[in-house]
Amino acid sequence: MGGFAALAAPAPLLAKTAPVLEPLEILTARGPARFQVELAADNASRAQGLMYRKSLAPDRGMLFDFQTPRPVSFWMRNTYISLDMIFIRADGRILSIARNTVPLSEEGVPSGGPVRAVLELVGGRAAQIGALPGDRVVHRIFPRG
Repeated sequence: MGGFAALAAPAPLLAKTAPVLEPLEILTARGPARFQVELAADNASRAQGLMYRKSLAPDRGMLFDFQTPRPVSFWMRNTYISLDMIFIRADGRILSIARNTVPLSEEGVPSGGPVRAVLELVGGRAAQIGALPGDRVVHRIFPRG
């Protein structure tokens, strides 16, 4: 045979499915702020998070659900956009907020105590809506009240 291989027929393009979005609301002193969020509720989706994304709309985010409250620490490895990380207790109240995290940083961003979930929004968004520790996050994973 010659020195080349026959080209295989091209594989069909797989359609990338749009992420499933769920409503989430943050009740602040300025009033409610509404978002559509992707839920990261398993190890694989939590590990991937928002890595490699080039943008995030102001009304979008990702909610990391750990089911059982625990102290957590996040980093920005392979994350190209600045994020606000909102650490949320099991009762749906905000414990702490890491604002305008540094893209691509491997420095840990700790929750400061046990949390059920972490909400990531585009950097600066928490300040724009007036989110503060103690504010309530409304989503199906938190108790109503």
